[in-house]
Amino acid sequence: MTAVTAGATRELVLVRDLTRTRIVQYAGASGDFNPVHTDERFAVEAAGYPSVFAHGMLTMGMAGRVLTDWFGPESLLRYEARFRAQVFPGASLTARARVESVDGDGTAAVSLTVTDGRDVVVMTGNAVVRASADAK
Repeated sequence: MTAVTAGATRELVLVRDLTRTRIVQYAGASGDFNPVHTDERFAVEAAGYPSVFAHGMLTMGMAGRVLTDWFGPESLLRYEARFRAQVFPGASLTARARVESVDGDGTAAVSLTVTDGRDVVVMTGNAVVRASADAK
């Protein structure tokens, strides 16, 4: 196996055509039933959005796969995100991860960007992982 080096990148398609059903399933799993995520009429008429939209944490959870697929779930030491734009039903999401630096202690700083099918950045993030020669 090759050691992880600064500048290494990975890309992963997280979802094609995000469904309302998946958004509602996430609401049930997370316990977050804010009506902007589940009630079309509320989201449009009361909140002024064009539709319901996905929970930011759903996007973050899906995006974490690019890290766990690359380094393994046990290697993820820290993960943080900033939500930049709503993710509406029908969106396709792609995560891109880039190793920014590798420290002498065997950890790596990784940046993440998630874009939708229109190349709108919907999330950015950072992670610290245990980098090793076993990275996939």
